[in-house]
Amino acid sequence: MVFASLFAVTTILERKGLGRFQNRYGPNRVGPYGLLQPLADGLKSLTKEDIVPRSADKVVHLLAPLILVTAAFLGYAVLPIGRNMVAVNLDAGVLYFFAAGSIVEVSIFMAGWSSANKYSLLGAMRAIAQMISYEVPLILSAIVVIMAAGSLSTVTIVEQQAGYTGIFPHWYVFTPWGFAGFVLFMIAATAESNRSPFDLPEGESEIIAGYYIEYSGFKFALFFLGEYLGMFATSGLAITLFLGGWAAPFSFLTWIPSYLWFFLKLLTLIAAFIWARGTFPRLRMDQLMGLAWKFMLPMTLLNIFTAGVWHFMPTGISRWLVCTFLIVAPWMLLSRGLKQRKKLQVRTYRFAE
Repeated sequence: MVFASLFAVTTILERKGLGRFQNRYGPNRVGPYGLLQPLADGLKSLTKEDIVPRSADKVVHLLAPLILVTAAFLGYAVLPIGRNMVAVNLDAGVLYFFAAGSIVEVSIFMAGWSSANKYSLLGAMRAIAQMISYEVPLILSAIVVIMAAGSLSTVTIVEQQAGYTGIFPHWYVFTPWGFAGFVLFMIAATAESNRSPFDLPEGESEIIAGYYIEYSGFKFALFFLGEYLGMFATSGLAITLFLGGWAAPFSFLTWIPSYLWFFLKLLTLIAAFIWARGTFPRLRMDQLMGLAWKFMLPMTLLNIFTAGVWHFMPTGISRWLVCTFLIVAPWMLLSRGLKQRKKLQVRTYRFAE
């Protein structure tokens, strides 16, 4: 119920935030300042007619959104949202999270195929190609944390970051390989969540609405819910792996309840997702796949090597300099290589007489 309620809060914050980005108001009619808009949207989805195409596979068409939401909820089982606040403390918690998340791709293909619509099938294939491509750097960027913590348990990973040097925490994001891993993880998580600028599976200008074009009413709302729940779950894993989980940012703030720190970090990442959506234009499909295989994959592999170098080098400034160079130099070279391959030409506009 907490994360479902967070979904409602996020939708109103996103719509009003994007409104401010685009010099408009956003929802402002339902309730004070438009704050009851999510309730109105929920009631509208419940009362709208559920239309199923005559030629659709009705059983698969029904199961797809249910499986999507179920898969999104499964990931929360291993996320420690506070001290001693985890549903299941699995020794292979990170592995379980990624395994549960892979069910989403099956549900998306079920939605696209069962709708008996070429646009929905094309959207599903786009989504699967995108999600499989970005799952590789997503998992590889998490390996550096597993190497450092020596465990696949999400609880152990957070406990490894719960210490302090003076007032400063031992979060993995404050290391060269940890910061690079966090940035790569969040880029891949944005693509996994089908969030802008990686929202090509929905491509309104090309394939209308992607794999859920033939869904209406509450089934469509379930797809919407599953997308946001997946974003929350992936953000929660990023917090667990790189941002110390429920640990406070300074030692003198440990008296504040641990779960408040987790949700504060989660809200910060959600704000970053909204900011990115309002800032960046949508990529082309070839740019999307090129970023995954030509930049993200090499960088995650180099980051694993850098984490190994960090582990075996003696503590000191030399370790920081070497590991920073091992990340920054390839980052710049790969970025330059991608830019040089672009074939830009002057666009000529011709007007009718």
